Amino acid sequence: MDTLTVIKIGGNVIDNPAALTRFLTSFSSIPGAKILIHGGGKIATQVAEKLGIKTTMVDGRRITDQPMLDVVTMVYGGLVNKQIVAQLQALDVNAIGLTGADAGTVLAIKRPVKDIDYGMVGDIQEVDSGQIQFFLRQDLTPVFAPITYSTAGELLNTNADTMASAIAVDMAHHNNVTLVYCFEKKGVLANPDDDDSVITELNPALYAEHKAAGSINKGMIPKLDNAFKALDNGVAKVIICHADEVASAVQQGAGTTLTK
Repeated sequence: MDTLTVIKIGGNVIDNPAALTRFLTSFSSIPGAKILIHGGGKIATQVAEKLGIKTTMVDGRRITDQPMLDVVTMVYGGLVNKQIVAQLQALDVNAIGLTGADAGTVLAIKRPVKDIDYGMVGDIQEVDSGQIQFFLRQDLTPVFAPITYSTAGELLNTNADTMASAIAVDMAHHNNVTLVYCFEKKGVLANPDDDDSVITELNPALYAEHKAAGSINKGMIPKLDNAFKALDNGVAKVIICHADEVASAVQQGAGTTLTK
């Protein structure tokens, strides 16, 4: 099977132009086929504020009513996505900017209302890995914004970590896939206040211990849940690392490697 690297870059790097440039330069040096999934950072919140649209967050997740959906579509699928694509072109990476709606690549359903109504938020139902494989065969590097679509023709805001995991799992039917989550930390930390306390290898038992102790908490938990789910469903390797170290993490080893 061909090797494929699926990389998700976190929002805090998107917010910092210098950090984003360093990441994209490192990303461009990774050999072979690769896919990039990006978040939107605080830019959507800033644009919404300028437009007089209120931002509501619950447990770190954005409530996406119709006005906010318009904003995240413009920002994630437009501004952020095309800026990344343009920078990659300058780095000799022939990137193609996509949302899940483009070529029907990522189908979702609107999240059912339980305790909280998240609005126009999508839970992924299906990834068309054959279509994504077609782009890769054309020597294109897909760059996905975290927007999906429904069979009713709706656009839906979708968690970028989840989107990266879903794409990696489905692409594992065709490729030997390494999934990488990049952000502003050096990896999963044993002490959240010590950037050098990187846990170099993490398995489910050790993960449970750190959660119980509280050293792994908040936003890292859903990221790791997605990562272990990917390992359980065919992805060969999952790495969590600093955005500046993405190339070395893939090629030599850096950050935290997850094992079953």
